[in-house]
Amino acid sequence: MKRIVLTGGGTAGHVMPNLALVPLLRDEGWAIDYIGSSEGMEKRLAEGAGLPYHGIPSGKLRRYLDARNFTDPFRVAAGAFKAWALLGRLQPSVVFSKGGFVTVPVVLAARLRGIPVVLHESDITPGLANRLSIPFATRICAAFRETLDHLPAARAAHTGTPIRAGLFRGDRARGLVFLGFSEDSRPLLLAMGGSLGSRALNRALRDALPELAPHFRVAHICGKGAADPALQGRDGYRQLEFIGPELADVFAAADLALSRAGANAIFELLALKKPHLLVPLPLTASRGDQILNARAFAARGYSRVLAEEEIGGGRLVRELLALWAAAGTYRQTMAAGPERDGSAAVMEQIRLAVK
Repeated sequence: MKRIVLTGGGTAGHVMPNLALVPLLRDEGWAIDYIGSSEGMEKRLAEGAGLPYHGIPSGKLRRYLDARNFTDPFRVAAGAFKAWALLGRLQPSVVFSKGGFVTVPVVLAARLRGIPVVLHESDITPGLANRLSIPFATRICAAFRETLDHLPAARAAHTGTPIRAGLFRGDRARGLVFLGFSEDSRPLLLAMGGSLGSRALNRALRDALPELAPHFRVAHICGKGAADPALQGRDGYRQLEFIGPELADVFAAADLALSRAGANAIFELLALKKPHLLVPLPLTASRGDQILNARAFAARGYSRVLAEEEIGGGRLVRELLALWAAAGTYRQTMAAGPERDGSAAVMEQIRLAVK
């Protein structure tokens, strides 16, 4: 039986595209294992998908001064040693790496074992973990066509991003019941700050609730530990720290969305044709990848974009109202765009790597 090892972690955006490939891999008869960090969120997600999970030590690759920069290289080395032993035992035909700091030792171990590696980059410019891994990759998949300018042409292909098939099977009625809402004349706004949550978005959204209430009902995915007890049960507002299998139904119930600009999130919004306002992470909190992602989607006419520095003073509400007024145009533009679910194209790159 053919065997593939999936790896990726740190955020849901580094895990969900892996999980999107699982049904296709199973249909083709692949045995699938997942390697992630010993304590990362990817463990719960991979095991929830029924995948054998193997945890390894991992160290974060930081671009700033931190005492852990002196200890984490030893964790990366320990992770590479354990990954090397795991790959020797599992004997996969290929490793598929979605990115995140845990993938670097896995990719390095695969190279030492002579195992082909397929890499996927979701952002316009490759992140640090993928930049370190690219020299060892057999094939490299890019979600954005612009990313090809940053990759070795002979090994790179524009594939798009794998989208979980289950997201297309959501049911609006079930989503409303899950949220505790009934049908209403006000559109339903889905607000989400990424799998780790966003304090800035949470604060701005909650501050704007009195102004939003006449126009929208709000389903707010606020992140673990970020629920506000004072707002529990507020009319027209539901806060959830995380949504599991019900997410497809919640997406189906949503009429528009407020989101960070992580690549996985925005490609899912595009695939579902949900009008959306993006508030990318600022340069003070990131390497600028979300800003580039948001600009690219805005240039295509898919997204409305608001800088985090401008979300106060009523601007957030005005932008959401403007988004809703033009929602039909945004849906038409997204429907006419060339971007599609990238699962089939990524699968083709995996097949090419093992030939």
